[in-house]
Amino acid sequence: MNNYKKAYIAGGCFWGMEDLFRTRPGVMDTEVGYIGGENEHPTYKNHPGHAEGIEITYDPSITSFKELLDYFFRVHNPTTVDRQGNDLGSSYRSAIFFQNEEEKEEAKEVIGIVDASQKWEGKVVTTLEPFTVFWPAEPEHQDYLVRNPNGYTCHFERFAESFLK
Repeated sequence: MNNYKKAYIAGGCFWGMEDLFRTRPGVMDTEVGYIGGENEHPTYKNHPGHAEGIEITYDPSITSFKELLDYFFRVHNPTTVDRQGNDLGSSYRSAIFFQNEEEKEEAKEVIGIVDASQKWEGKVVTTLEPFTVFWPAEPEHQDYLVRNPNGYTCHFERFAESFLK
């Protein structure tokens, strides 16, 4: 029996986020999907209010929620409202979907650290939203950049050094 946990984040197009997180130490699995929106059973063509997010299954004996958030803030721009690269709209917002008060407080702490670092030109606009339901995206979106290595992404590691050090 494992003691894996799940984390839910959104930071723009889910393909690029998933591709970067899949190889992180302690990350056991990733899945792309829709979260934080208005309709049930959203699809790529119908997901009003939902963010393109990822579900990260991780081993807390190897990595922590705060370490996942640290990496999250290094691979997307958390200072742009509803935008990552060429992608515009609330689907591409920066958001952390907390499952309990501990995650919410840890997210606030990491946001404070990122802001204090002044590595980003602006202030973090990442929203903290309560987790409700994660709806997996269609199969063609799962592992997209593994199957399409030259596919579109606006995600990359902007800072090699952790914010948490």
